[in-house]
Amino acid sequence: MHCETIAARSAVLDWKITPHRHARLHQFLLIESGGGRARIEDKAFALSPMRVVNVPAGGVHGYSFDQGTRGWVLTIAAEVLDQVMVPSEGLRRVLASAKVVRGTAQMRTAMKQIFAEFAGRRFARAHVLRSLTAMFAGLVAREMEASGKSPGSGAGVELFERFEALLEQHFLQHWTVSQYACALSITPTHLSRVTRAATGHAASRLIAERIVREARRNLAYTHLPVSTIAYSLGFNDPAYFSRLFSEATGLSPRQFREKISA
Repeated sequence: MHCETIAARSAVLDWKITPHRHARLHQFLLIESGGGRARIEDKAFALSPMRVVNVPAGGVHGYSFDQGTRGWVLTIAAEVLDQVMVPSEGLRRVLASAKVVRGTAQMRTAMKQIFAEFAGRRFARAHVLRSLTAMFAGLVAREMEASGKSPGSGAGVELFERFEALLEQHFLQHWTVSQYACALSITPTHLSRVTRAATGHAASRLIAERIVREARRNLAYTHLPVSTIAYSLGFNDPAYFSRLFSEATGLSPRQFREKISA
């Protein structure tokens, strides 16, 4: 997790942040005063006081702020969000969409609490930060849902949530798209149509990403050897696991562990 003010990063860059992406980081931005414009992928958003920007992991985003804009930027590792989001509650589906929504006093209070906790070194700091982050993410998702700006609705949403629940149950068994589709009584093509509507990605990619997320979590939060992690994730060949992880992240498992420990 990383916390910084808007001014800390943008003031030295003439209040402009060039388009960039974070492969495995989710970002929230809350404007307190001032404004500007945000561009996320191919969409442009106007920014004004008490607006919240939701940037999913991997989304290309850039900003042009009015001089003197004040606010906060909260950047969260995907593993942290994985720990606090229950698949059946649907938050991941909602937060997978890049949006700008109305901020609330409750969000502002939560953000200030996160920054205060982040700046300190008190006992249980990590636990409190996870709890506060979970609350902030929930408040943003609630506003996105209430404003009617979350993706999809009706039967498609229900199917996607059922798929997410099945994915949590069976990803270690390396189920194929066809197996998930069969369990949902739909065709593989229909399943991928549902997942693309909800997240922009095919079912096969979401299945692969779930395994990689679990690998990243194990590498980040345990000292288990890479081979042990590979076997625990259902791989018979640790070398194949390492190749798959490298293709997905651009780093070998060992390089990833060294990077987050630096």
